[in-house]
Amino acid sequence: MTEPLPQADHLLKAERLECERDGRTLFRDLSFSIVPGTLTRVEGPNGSGKTTLLRILAGLNDNWSGQILWCGQPRHRHWDAVRRNVLYLGHRPGIKGVLTPMENLQALVAGRQAVSRDTLAQALAQVGLGPWTHVPCEHLSAGQKRRVALARLLFADEPVWLLDEAFTALDVDAVAAVERLLADRVRDGGAVVMTTHHQPALEDMARIRLGHGTEDDQAGAVANAHSEVPGG
Repeated sequence: MTEPLPQADHLLKAERLECERDGRTLFRDLSFSIVPGTLTRVEGPNGSGKTTLLRILAGLNDNWSGQILWCGQPRHRHWDAVRRNVLYLGHRPGIKGVLTPMENLQALVAGRQAVSRDTLAQALAQVGLGPWTHVPCEHLSAGQKRRVALARLLFADEPVWLLDEAFTALDVDAVAAVERLLADRVRDGGAVVMTTHHQPALEDMARIRLGHGTEDDQAGAVANAHSEVPGG
């Protein structure tokens, strides 16, 4: 279980972030806050740094400058708390083909939560993987592999979720189920930051908009960045 968080008006706050990749500035002077009970979508063309930004927020990319605060304090002073309270799911499923969905799910929660095998089985059944619980994931489709990772969200208690292309390879019913899950999470006070090429049927999304870079831009081209909140 996660621990009670310090009182602050935000969970994560970025101040004047700048990031370069391969000699090209992805974004600079980027500032925003992630507060409880909000869904934030990171938007921008391919190559503008959406995945990079999520990885920076998750602490998986050190190639940046600026400052990130966790509950009002410099994040680097509270890494243990950040790791316990921030859940990151990348655009790749992040599962091992030789392991079954049950074994992969056990690995995903190891060291983070005490979750019973029955709870894991129920989560897999809820995402439609009941008959494949003990089948090695190398035999599953791309959509089924994505569902293994998304089953993690059904019992995740971290207050911040960072989701990179969570809707990839999902059918219409699965997309709708994920949308409901995210809406419920935000309604319960959680914060979700996501990238997606899908247009989610969700209301009151805040937006972090990255600029006009593409993967083939010339070195030195700048993707200007800004953030927006509903009604702002």
